[in-house]
Parts: sequence; structure tokens; C-alpha cells
Amino acid sequence: MGDYFIQQVVNAVSAGSLYALMAVGLALIFSILRLINFAHGDIMMVAAYLVTFALFAGMPLPAALVFMVVGAVVIGLLMERIAYRPIRGAAEVAMLLTSFAVGQILQNGTLLVSRLAGEPVQIAFPAPDIVNGVVAFGAITVPKVNIVSLVTGAVLLTLLTVFVTRTRLGLSMHAAAEDLPAARLMGIRVNRVVATAFAISSGLAAVAGFLYASQAGQINPYLGFTPVLKAFIAAVIGGFGSLSGAVVGAYALGILEVIPTALSGIADILPPGAVPPGVHDLLTQVFPSSLGSYRDAFVFVFLILMLLFRPNGIVGGGGREEVP
Repeated sequence: MGDYFIQQVVNAVSAGSLYALMAVGLALIFSILRLINFAHGDIMMVAAYLVTFALFAGMPLPAALVFMVVGAVVIGLLMERIAYRPIRGAAEVAMLLTSFAVGQILQNGTLLVSRLAGEPVQIAFPAPDIVNGVVAFGAITVPKVNIVSLVTGAVLLTLLTVFVTRTRLGLSMHAAAEDLPAARLMGIRVNRVVATAFAISSGLAAVAGFLYASQAGQINPYLGFTPVLKAFIAAVIGGFGSLSGAVVGAYALGILEVIPTALSGIADILPPGAVPPGVHDLLTQVFPSSLGSYRDAFVFVFLILMLLFRPNGIVGGGGREEVP
């Protein structure tokens, strides 16, 4: 039974690491522009297609990953320059609708290219050996992609923290997140800061897209919807606009998703005679083996409660507050 719960903890941490990569990129843009960039998930999708193309073309994995990240960063910069910069300062709903429009353009553009190339809508993702298979630690089994997600997430988030807190451009980004108009008056090159934020966000999205596609085993033009939804939920739980809140919320989301699975069928893993038969039957009814299939409902119930009782999230972030 102990191994069972350790396995669930490992699953929660692994999922949280991937969600953190997704959520931080989303929170980074929101902290500066107050823009919920729902096209973030579609950048992940495009990145998965880019690395798939590179691997099918015979590129070695390191070169394919560089091609993927560079391609995603270029798309992010073009997206910022063409779609978001002209409407900067407009109503938040206008920026939100623009992000939906950009996402639809990326989705339908990918779908059109796939059809012109004669490829099916859904194709198998050529996951390399480094993320294929599982590693066993006694009775605990961990998919290699989860280990890679954990290590990659830790390294990239550490580098991002150092960048934001130790470099001049990172400090400028932090100042812009506190007060964008004041940062402009202080001589900070806001366009450069915002473009850097989009480049970092897109790079993180590319890495997350590769890891997410490796887990899913297949890609399609609609791949980005679920990741961006998970990233949004994680950011809200942790505190939207706070990078540390996005990380905390991501791991909280990983734990929340595992709880129903951990409780499902708990009566079946109890040692014989551990509880009286009547208690065993009660546990079977309260925590049936099908409980794990309701994990999304469990997460959304928690999200609603969070918005009701702690709308600023666990960390209490959220950036600038509007004065009534």
C-alpha cells in the first residue's frame, strides 16, 4: 500500500513539472500585458509539429529541438509584433479576442498545411528513446518522459528565476510587470521587454509541447486546447500574474488530478483483514474504481471553491490591482 501512494506522489510531481512549464509562460505574458494568451497552447502544438518534421527529415535530436525552439520563438515574436503590439493598451476584452483569433489562425494554418501535404489530421509523434519507456525503482515505475519533464522543468525554471532577478533585462521585465506605464516613463524600452517575454514564453511552450506530445503519443492541430486549459487552471490556482504562483498552482493541479485516482479502488489495495468487512464494503461504495475518471470534475470543483474563497490564488499574486 505504501508503494501505491508513493507511485501517486511521483505521478503528481511529474505532472506538476509539465504543468509548470505551461503555466509560467502564460503567467509571464499576463504579468506584463494583462493578456491571457490563449494562443499559448497553439504555439505548443506548432512546436510539436516542427520537431516532428525535423525528426522525420532525419535531423539528430539536439538539432531538431533547437529547430523547434527557434521556430516557436520566431512565431511568438511575429505574433507579438503583428497581432498584439498594435492593440496594446486597448480594452482587455479586445486583447483576449485577439488571442483567440491568433490561436484559430495557427490551428487552421496547421490543418491546411497538413492537408496540402497529404498527411492525416492526426499523426503519430516520433518520440525519441530518451522519453520512451519506463524506469523501475523497485515497485515504483516512472515513465522516462516524466523524469525528463521533472529535470527539464527544474532547470528551465531555475534559469528563468536567475534571469528575472539577476539580469538588467530581467529586472526591467519585473518593473514592467509592476507598472508598465511607469516603466516606460523611467526609460525602460517596453517594446524590447515585451518581445523578450514573448520569446521566453514561446520557448517554454515549445519545450512543454515536445514533452506533452511525447506523453500523448500523437499530435493534431487541436493539440493545444487541453494544455492551455491546464496552464490557465494552474495559474489561477496559484495566483494569476505571479510566476511563483504559477509554479505552486501547477504542482497543486498535479496533486488534485492524482487524488481521485489514488482514492479509487483504495479498498482493493488494503491488505486482507486490515479493516472489517463492513468498512471494506463502505470504502468500495464511497471510492469506487471508476472514481479516477472524474478527476477533471474534481479539479473544477476545487477551482470554483478557490475563486469563491481565495480569488487571488494560493500565493495571493495577481499583480497590479485596479483602484475602484
